[in-house]
Amino acid sequence: MSTLWFFYYNTESAWNNYGNAKWEWLFLIDVFIVLPIICFICIKNRKQALLKLLVLTTLAIFIGSYIIPEQHKVLWPYFEQGRYFVVSFIILFEIIALLTVCLAISVALQQKLDPDHAIERAITRYVGKSAVATLLCFETRMWTFALFAKQIKATHFHGNTHFSYHEKDGAKSNLLGFIILIAFEIPIVHLLLHFIWSPMAANIVTLLTVFSLIFFIAEYRAIDRRPISLCDGVLHIRYGLYQPIHIPVNNIARLKDNAEFIKREKHIKRLNYSGVPNVVIELKKPIGNTQTIYIGLDNPRHFISSIESKLKQKKDNHSL
Repeated sequence: MSTLWFFYYNTESAWNNYGNAKWEWLFLIDVFIVLPIICFICIKNRKQALLKLLVLTTLAIFIGSYIIPEQHKVLWPYFEQGRYFVVSFIILFEIIALLTVCLAISVALQQKLDPDHAIERAITRYVGKSAVATLLCFETRMWTFALFAKQIKATHFHGNTHFSYHEKDGAKSNLLGFIILIAFEIPIVHLLLHFIWSPMAANIVTLLTVFSLIFFIAEYRAIDRRPISLCDGVLHIRYGLYQPIHIPVNNIARLKDNAEFIKREKHIKRLNYSGVPNVVIELKKPIGNTQTIYIGLDNPRHFISSIESKLKQKKDNHSL
C-alpha cells in the first residue's frame, strides 16, 4: 500500500493530474478506514487486532511523513506528533510483556520444569500459536541458554530416556572455535569498516556480529543440556536451539545407520553439527514437508535399539 502511494506522491502522471492532485486524504482513507477493516476481519482476537492496527497505523504515519510532500500536508503534522505517544505505549507494552515472560521462565527454571514447555507457555499466552510465536520461542530460547544455562540440566526436559549429540565429531569443540574466531574478529573488522567505509556501517556490522556471537554462545551451552528424548511413545528431537520435533513412535517407518553425506532437499531435515549424520528416521506420514530426518548422535546404536524396543513393545501391546 505504501509503495503504491510513494509512486503517487513522488511522480507526475495522469493518475495524480500530473502532480496537481497529491492530496493527503487519499492516504488517510487507507490508513484509518482500510487498515482497521482488514485487521478486524482477518484477526479474530480483538486485542491482537487492535495491537496490530496500532503498529500498522504508526508505521503508516511514519511512512506518510516521508512520502507526502510538505506543501500537501494539512492534517498530517498533527498525526506525526501523536505517533510518538503510540510508539511509547507499544514499547512500554512490549517491555512489560518481555519482563513477564522472563519472570515466568525464571520461575519455571527454578522449579526444574521442562524449559521448552516453560518458554512455549509463556510466549503463547500473549501471542497465541503462530509463526510469530515460533520465532519468539526460538529467540527466547537463545537468550535463556545464553543467560540462564547454569540453571538447566538435561534431566529437566520431558523424557524417560535421553540421547546426547554434543560429543559427535567434536561438535562442542568446533562451536567453541567459532566463538573464539568471531570474538577475535569483531574489533578488527569494526576498525577496518570504520576507517575504510563509514562509522555507521561499522556499528551496524558490529551489532549483527555480536548478535551472532550471542547465538553461538547460547548454542554452545545448549547442545549438552538440551537432549533428544523418548517418553510415552513420543520421540522429542531437540537439537541445539532449534524448534523441537515431536514424532509419535508409531509414525516411524524405519530406523537405520547412515555413513554418507546427505544433500539438502525439501522433504529432508538434517540435524548434525560435524561430519555426516549417523542415524536415519523415515516417517510413515510426513510432518509438514519432512519425510526423512537425518541426525547425528553420540551413541547411534543405543538410540536405534531404544526406539526399536519401544516399537516392539507397542506391537506386542496392540496384538494383546
